[in-house]
Amino acid sequence: MIFNQAKINAFRLWGLLLTMLGMGLMVLGTAGIVFWGHAGKVFAAIGLVIGLISMMGSLGIYFWAGMLSTSALQLECPECHKLTKMLGKTDRCMFCRTILTLDPNQANTTPEELHAQQGQGAQATPHHH
Repeated sequence: MIFNQAKINAFRLWGLLLTMLGMGLMVLGTAGIVFWGHAGKVFAAIGLVIGLISMMGSLGIYFWAGMLSTSALQLECPECHKLTKMLGKTDRCMFCRTILTLDPNQANTTPEELHAQQGQGAQATPHHH
């Protein structure tokens, strides 16, 4: 991920950036009428159409992130102990950005550390709702 964050949060970030881009293009397009009068209407039309397409793309990304979020595995982060969601084999905690995995081949925990964690009850356990 670009900013080392949870996958769902990264999708939401791109949705937000598209929303801001679309709104900015719509405002700038409309400002073309104010600055150039009748000649600015073409500029306004282009800005409004591209802004609308960007906003629709943002809507699609938010919808997709919402659908992924409803089917994501919920588990407790072993570091901050908050309930977070995980997509795929590896992801990051939405709160403390700790790398999470359920694949034993990708985990770097030694058997001794796993035993100590199980004794303290601080292991990542999936919650079923």
